[in-house]
Amino acid sequence: MSESLRHLNISIMRTAQAVYDYASMPQNFSHWASGLGNGLKQHGDAWTANTDNGQVTIRFSTRNTYGVLDHWVSLPTGQKVYIPLRVIANGEHSELVFTLLRQPDIDDAKFAADAAWVTRDLQRLKDILESA
Repeated sequence: MSESLRHLNISIMRTAQAVYDYASMPQNFSHWASGLGNGLKQHGDAWTANTDNGQVTIRFSTRNTYGVLDHWVSLPTGQKVYIPLRVIANGEHSELVFTLLRQPDIDDAKFAADAAWVTRDLQRLKDILESA
């Protein structure tokens, strides 16, 4: 294994507040975050979604003024995956930074495939926000 994490970022031609307002709403994740599966439903302070590997439980960061969009995914195996995600103001525009942490037993090829998947999801979010 070579790297333990990758920072994946994309520039979005919208203010950080506009990006945060959209991306902080869990119900919007199904429009752009394909990795979270489908059928996203709220259960108290957690959400569930259906994936190819079974149902996952997701906890999202509470709204904040720092641009933090972190979330935690509990897999059917019991493994918990931490997903750091940040919106950073860059003048009238913003940067969205996703930190992809390598999970145990993930080889280089799978890690690269995961990074490509996340990059496609970030591009989808950019397209949604810039077309609004």
